[in-house]
Amino acid sequence: MNYQTLQWTGDACGSLRMIDQTLLPTEFKEIDCWTLEGVWEAIKVLRVRGAPAIGVAAAYGVVVGLKDHRDDDRSDFNTKLAEVAAYLASSRPTAVNLFWALDRMSSVALEHRSLSSAEVHDSLFAEAKKIEAEDRAMCAAIGQHGHVLLESGTGVLTHCNAGALATAGSGTALSVIFAAVAAGKSLRVYADETRPLLQGARLTAWELQQRDIPVTVICDNMAAQVMKEGHIQAVVTGADRIAANGDAANKIGTYGVALLAKAHNIPFYVAAPSSTFDLSLAHGDHIPIEQRAREEISNGFDRRTVPDGVDVYNPAFDVTPAALISAIITEHGLISKPTSEKVREQLKAS
Repeated sequence: MNYQTLQWTGDACGSLRMIDQTLLPTEFKEIDCWTLEGVWEAIKVLRVRGAPAIGVAAAYGVVVGLKDHRDDDRSDFNTKLAEVAAYLASSRPTAVNLFWALDRMSSVALEHRSLSSAEVHDSLFAEAKKIEAEDRAMCAAIGQHGHVLLESGTGVLTHCNAGALATAGSGTALSVIFAAVAAGKSLRVYADETRPLLQGARLTAWELQQRDIPVTVICDNMAAQVMKEGHIQAVVTGADRIAANGDAANKIGTYGVALLAKAHNIPFYVAAPSSTFDLSLAHGDHIPIEQRAREEISNGFDRRTVPDGVDVYNPAFDVTPAALISAIITEHGLISKPTSEKVREQLKAS
């Protein structure tokens, strides 16, 4: 892999460098976020996206937001930390990794009450680097656990982008595909276009092309026909938040793909790290669904396709019930036919 989705440059007072994914596939450009506002904007407008990558970006965002407060007294530093975390949390509501990372960063300050502000900032920097390293390891483990589900010759459908561009490592759903290919298996990947922002067409296809893995892009409304024609033997997607019972929120359109897979007797797999689970939510009906701007549909990619004055509904995510999921692939192994008890057992064991 000759690209890195996001990385820190410099010491604790450095910056967060990331690929601007809004420009792919026509332009590859890296940007440096030197300010808290820059990190927030990058998450909000999807310069960086994908639940794991958002979590890593948020962790580094805390470091960015506090680097000018190293000389503050601890009380003022703690107040600023709370403000920074709250501000970053307002960027996107659905990806639980965002809140998980912010909570983890905040807990570092609580654990080091006796340290100076500069020392705590150094500890926060170390924790952010640890979160990034853990994400890389989790991606690799997900790939190793998941690729056993794919036989050579399998046609795999994926929706949105859950690859290296969505993580600090090799991805979640695409990590399964990468690991399968590395094991010598021959796969044909079908990437849903993923409207309205075309993450499948722009990002997933680009990633697979970089690795010389055969990929075919289809419009979202072609999935049923492609399944009917026998091209698909497995579906693998990522997730942005998974409830305690295994209900999984992912990019809008995933629920429809799961229904189609069920109708065609095709296994539907969700690949996600344990940090994506939100055990505070009993089921998926409680997962908050982000509503995005009208213009993403009415004026997508600077072309007006909806008449002025016509209403637009633009939820960014939907929830796939656990009953439609054949297995959830985590860094700890497979949760086959997920239930609340099975989810609890695996996360407790980990």
